[in-house]
Amino acid sequence: MRLPAVFLAALIPVSLFAHEHEHELDLGNIGKAHLTTSCNEVAQKQIDHADALLHSFWYVEAEKSFRRAADADPQCGMAWWGVAMANLHPVWAPPTPGELKAGLDAAQRAKETGAKSNRERAYIDAINSYYAGSDTLDHHARMVAYEKAMDAVAAANPNDHEAAIFHALALLGISDPKDKTYTNQKKAGEILNRVLPLEPQHPGIAHYIIHSFDYPELANLALPAARNYAKLAPGSPHALHMPSHIFTRLGLWDESITSNLASAEKARNYMARAMPGATAFDELHAVDYLVYAYLQRGQDEKARALRDRLSEISKVDNPNNPGAAYALTAVPARYAIERRQWKEAAALTLPGANVAWDRFLYAEANVHFAIALGAARSNQPEIAQRAIDRLVTIHQALIEKNDHYWADQVEIQRLGAAAWLAHDLKLMRAAADLEASTEKHPVTPGSIVPARELLSEMLLEHALRDAPNRYNGLSLAAQAADRAGKLDEAKKYRAKIAELRKGAMVTITTISRR
Repeated sequence: MRLPAVFLAALIPVSLFAHEHEHELDLGNIGKAHLTTSCNEVAQKQIDHADALLHSFWYVEAEKSFRRAADADPQCGMAWWGVAMANLHPVWAPPTPGELKAGLDAAQRAKETGAKSNRERAYIDAINSYYAGSDTLDHHARMVAYEKAMDAVAAANPNDHEAAIFHALALLGISDPKDKTYTNQKKAGEILNRVLPLEPQHPGIAHYIIHSFDYPELANLALPAARNYAKLAPGSPHALHMPSHIFTRLGLWDESITSNLASAEKARNYMARAMPGATAFDELHAVDYLVYAYLQRGQDEKARALRDRLSEISKVDNPNNPGAAYALTAVPARYAIERRQWKEAAALTLPGANVAWDRFLYAEANVHFAIALGAARSNQPEIAQRAIDRLVTIHQALIEKNDHYWADQVEIQRLGAAAWLAHDLKLMRAAADLEASTEKHPVTPGSIVPARELLSEMLLEHALRDAPNRYNGLSLAAQAADRAGKLDEAKKYRAKIAELRKGAMVTITTISRR
């Protein structure tokens, strides 16, 4: 078995690094940010470094740097503010119990240590508004409290760009995935675009603009930021990856591939120094987007190579990271379903990596969805039903955890699989309608397969069943198969068209109807 740290070696050139200090690695150019504090000069330098890391979601390294700032200046309350911030991931997922404890301890220590300015004390109070009441309030309620507090900090300090930028991120953290007006996302975008001319090199501004507009209707607004962010922080694996969120939305597959190859390489080289033998979640997240793009470009062999190497991974750097869990299950599911290899999909199993699967039931659901859909479409109804039953169980467990967003995503999968098992248009329409009412999570480039795509395919099948051998029905089915890259199906439909039009006065290629 090849080491996970080099599982992309066949596709990505390995970079060589000089020996690094084991405690403070040279991370390269991670961009520049400045958070003014009253801490001493050594601590201030570490805080600025950590701030730039924080804005590219490099939370592990940011926390290390904030702790070095605390060591350099024991009276620096803002250093502990930073440690608390590094344990809060607004657009990813709620903190784990360990992160929650570490963040709460740091927030309290920041308050106990204090600060010399009202502005710094306001920052510290704001992060305490998130961690306070963690034993009684859920993550969303605490995020709402934090957003309000950061709104007040920004309003009281109009010349403090960091306050505005962190407030924009807080708005993204409380966005409702069912809000199709994108109220908070647009408000965040307005804040960021207002600060952008004043801080054109700030990595957080470009990063959060991408997150603000990572929606089909808004994605074009983030294209300039997407094409700039990686240049601002080329040392950050996440900064190299993030542009592909917008490239994926706009179908710019080659740019997405370039972004994610670079991100995966950077993450792999970092992990070789930071935790040899493990695979970085940043690399796995990039690979999910990379495989998605390869499949859209018809580069199935490259996708397969990544799928195969992913199956060899036994150790990830952070078993509690949603990006790692999601990628490990999504990649094999996508690879089978996009290629319409139904028996292959029906034979999938949960990966053996050291991921906290009980924490990421929605990632496990990807496997059962693929099994259910694959079995339903390869005449294995009992296997399909068992997988659907597991989706029901996962859906209920997520509801009990008050995780309604992911419960909805699993319900979309259950409805879609059940629809194909029963060939039930009503169920398939319900899946498509539910999917249309929500949005994808940043952890994924897209659903394993869009419910609307499954619905359109079922509608075509029903049309051909109810009105067999109609030219338009066969022609539309062939075109749809072509556009989806399903060449064997397209060939089958064209053969039927050729048989239907045998002896006609016009050739098939000249017939064009709307």
